[in-house]
Amino acid sequence: MEGIDNLKKYLLTVHPVRKTGAQKKEFRQWLLRELKRAGWKAAEETYGKFNGSVNVVAGDPERAEIFLCAHYDTGSRMLIPNFVSPTNVPAHVCYHVASALALAAAAFLLSLAVSFPLNQPGLMLPLFLAVAVAELWIAAYGPANQSNANGNSSGVLALLAAAGEAGFDKRVCLVFLDNNERTLLGASAFKKKHANQAAKRLFLNLDCVGDGADLLLIPSKYSRWDGELTDALEAAFREGEEMRPHVLTKGLQYYPSDGRKFKFHVDICACRYLAGLGYYIPHLRTKKDTALREENAAYIARCLARFLPRYLESNSTFS
Repeated sequence: MEGIDNLKKYLLTVHPVRKTGAQKKEFRQWLLRELKRAGWKAAEETYGKFNGSVNVVAGDPERAEIFLCAHYDTGSRMLIPNFVSPTNVPAHVCYHVASALALAAAAFLLSLAVSFPLNQPGLMLPLFLAVAVAELWIAAYGPANQSNANGNSSGVLALLAAAGEAGFDKRVCLVFLDNNERTLLGASAFKKKHANQAAKRLFLNLDCVGDGADLLLIPSKYSRWDGELTDALEAAFREGEEMRPHVLTKGLQYYPSDGRKFKFHVDICACRYLAGLGYYIPHLRTKKDTALREENAAYIARCLARFLPRYLESNSTFS
């Protein structure tokens, strides 16, 4: 497989936007070639027109004991910048409530500006609803955001690097998920198709791992009590290298990503830190989303290569 720097350049110059069907198809063709070069047998999984997702799966999902995943689609440009603070849930919620209120206020003011000069008060409510729906449509289906280095080219890069670093293992399955930006449809479809595996296996989800030197590893409420898992994570993701890892097993965290669809999961993200706020991820779905640290991808790939054999050996009873 090419070096991480070459993979990064290719992702950000040839496939920076993966939103339309054609863009995703071209990206998947390249992805399948790269996985083959890394020694993995990969194929597309489709889930029908209603769902509309196409995931790329490397390995055998019915035999795998652990899944590594990252979503590959990119989203629309948001009217208000996205903001994620995994360890400060009140700040995360307050920001998004304030954003919703700001958009509602904008819709109200625009409808008032049109209906008041016309002296048509009955026109105000229909206009308000129409503008509000338009705002929601733009957020979900509007013009593509052109800069997607951290969200989630970073996860794709790290997972590809891990595929090469760890090498093929029949006990491991790699899943590049579609439609994260459309209410996690790709993860939902994978969970439904592979229900038995999805209910009992561990999923490590890489999302927004490119901007920041603090790496958060956030086990689900079912996984945080697994001592063998947390010990393996702490042993593999070591201090004193390119990043500062934090395995979070206490307190309240919230991370809005594909891992939520799987009972046993660990969400992995890179964050910046601000005193008084805590860990946060900036610039998502804006033109400022341009940071993708190559050292982050290299560190994560190396740590996953250490983690997989340790965890699989400690859970050999799954075989």
